[in-house]
Amino acid sequence: MDECSHVAALPVPEPAPLSDTCPECLAAGSHPVQLRLCLVCGHVGCCDSSPHRHASGHFGETGHPVLRSFEPGENWRWCFVDGSIV
Repeated sequence: MDECSHVAALPVPEPAPLSDTCPECLAAGSHPVQLRLCLVCGHVGCCDSSPHRHASGHFGETGHPVLRSFEPGENWRWCFVDGSIV
């Protein structure tokens, strides 16, 4: 896997999660399917299999390009701009 240019621009160390679940789902009374962590600011959002797709919405609102899985035992990252696992 080649790293995209967006990975090099991420803060080190990665930001601390701002919550332990998707706050938008919590406020809406919805249940996230799986969680994703924004590697720019620490926002926790639900995945695209969740009803509201808050992680993708966060990218659309902020332009923060890279997230990682926030699920135990998973360590993959996704770049929205490049549309690929990085």
